[in-house]
Amino acid sequence: MTSREMENPAMAHTWDPERYLTHADERGRPFVELVARIGATDPADVVDLGCGPGNLTALLAERWPDAAVTGVDSSPEMVAAADALGGRVVHEVADLRDWVAGAAPVDVLVSNATLQWLPDHLELLPALVGAVAPGGWLALQVPGNFDEPSHTTRRDLAAKEPYAAHLAAAGGVAVPSSHDPVVYLDALTALGCDVDAWETTYLHVLAATPEDPDPVLTWVSATGARPTLQALPDDVRPAFEAEFRRRLAAAYPVRADGTVVLPFRRVFVVARVAGGAR
Repeated sequence: MTSREMENPAMAHTWDPERYLTHADERGRPFVELVARIGATDPADVVDLGCGPGNLTALLAERWPDAAVTGVDSSPEMVAAADALGGRVVHEVADLRDWVAGAAPVDVLVSNATLQWLPDHLELLPALVGAVAPGGWLALQVPGNFDEPSHTTRRDLAAKEPYAAHLAAAGGVAVPSSHDPVVYLDALTALGCDVDAWETTYLHVLAATPEDPDPVLTWVSATGARPTLQALPDDVRPAFEAEFRRRLAAAYPVRADGTVVLPFRRVFVVARVAGGAR
C-alpha cells in the first residue's frame, strides 16, 4: 500500500497483471494511437506514469532507442510484472503525485489510462506540465465511458444493500472518472501548451468462450470494478458478482457468432509544453 493509499482507504486495492492483460491488444491500441501523435524526435528522458505491467512502456523504448525510459506505477504487482519483461526500461514503485512533486523535467511524459483514478487530476495538470522540459511533450489518455452500462451497472448495484453498507464500512472504494476532451484542451491551453485533443469510441469485439463466457465481466473486473469487488467481504462478493454478471450479460448480449461488442470511449490529449526549440 502506498502512502497515498494509507491516507485514503478508498484507494487500498491491488492489481492483477495477468487478468489485466487478458485483453492486452484492445487495451494497448489507445496507447499506440496516443504515442503516435507525440512529435518528439530524439528525447533524452521518457517517463510512463502508470506503466502497469510494462508491455506498453516497452514500445516507448522501441520508438526512442537512445532515450532513458522509466515506467512508474503505484502497484508493486504491476512493477514486478514489468521487471519480469527484461529489457532496458527502468521501473519504479511510486505514487504518481509523489513522483511529479519530486521530478526533474523530462522530455516526454506519458500517462495512459491512469489519471482517471485521481479525482483531482485536473488540479494536477500544472504539476504535470511542470514535470516536462520546455518544448517537451505531455500525452495522456483516459477512459470516457463512465456513463456506459459497464460502469453504471456497478454503481447501481453497489448502492444497494447489503453491498452499500459493506463498501461504506471499508471506507469507500476508488471510482474512476474523467472529463470531455475540451476540458483538458482548455486547461492545458491556459497553461501555455499547444494542445491536440480528441476522442474515439472503439467497438471492441470480444469472444465469449467456454473459458471466458463473460468477457465484459472479465474486462471490468480487471479495472474499473476491481476496487469494489476487492472491498466486499468474501461471503458477500459471490452474490454481487452473480448479479453483476447477470446485468452485464443483459446489457452486452452474446451475438450469434459468439462475440460480444463492448463500446469503449477514450479521451486523448497531446500537449507541447511552451519554450524550447520549435
